[in-house]
Amino acid sequence: MEFLKPFILQVLTPECYDEFFLNMNFLHVECFKAALSKGLGIGIIAGSCLVKVPQLVKLYRAQSGEGINVFGLMMELFGMVANIAYSYRNEFPFSAWGEGLFLVLQTAAVTAMVLLYGTNPFPKGKSVKSEGSAVRALSFLLCFSAGVTLMMSPIAPMEMLWFCQASVVPLIMVSKMIQAVSNYRQGSTGQLSAVTTFLLLGGALARIFTSIQETGDTMLIVTFIASATANAVIASQMLYYWNSSSSETGKKKKSKSKSKKDN
Repeated sequence: MEFLKPFILQVLTPECYDEFFLNMNFLHVECFKAALSKGLGIGIIAGSCLVKVPQLVKLYRAQSGEGINVFGLMMELFGMVANIAYSYRNEFPFSAWGEGLFLVLQTAAVTAMVLLYGTNPFPKGKSVKSEGSAVRALSFLLCFSAGVTLMMSPIAPMEMLWFCQASVVPLIMVSKMIQAVSNYRQGSTGQLSAVTTFLLLGGALARIFTSIQETGDTMLIVTFIASATANAVIASQMLYYWNSSSSETGKKKKSKSKSKKDN
């Protein structure tokens, strides 16, 4: 156990380590909750490294950003950056906010790809990498990098970061509702990835518990409640349009088979 102790202490406090492995008190409620919170936090961070990879792959294969709202993505990015800057400057444990760092990088890549490919459908094999699209994508990445650096640095006052974090709740709701309205108008979820959508929902739900346990910060707790609610709306649309598209595909196949029999 002495060999494993440094690794176990990444999840448990020294007091809880003693309770579990010296006193053999595995039913200690507070230590169990703390260990569960730490474990969830580490798991969320590990999962966040790949959470938007399915979305990136789907965009690359389609060579189109059809159905994805750029303004919604940018608002989502602002909310993520505000969250990690607020948490970092308040010296909250990395396990309480670390996934935001990886999500920001992936969401920025998604936004750049949407700007690069455009939002209109194109025939298969046709390249959409026009010079104007590439310039927009590169300009976005440069401006975004500069903004993140500024917010994470001591130059940004804590009062401003608190205000930015407070504005995250309505921004999350608005950005997701923009995407939800886009889905409703086109009658599908376009190039949105189902895997990414449900992983984001699960991560937001888990973060409600870890924020209560590890930070106790009301602003962060409310933020993740809003995020879980907004992601649940997109996830429900994903299920609805998935079933609708499946039934439409089935009807088309039946009509084709009937027409063949008639012929």
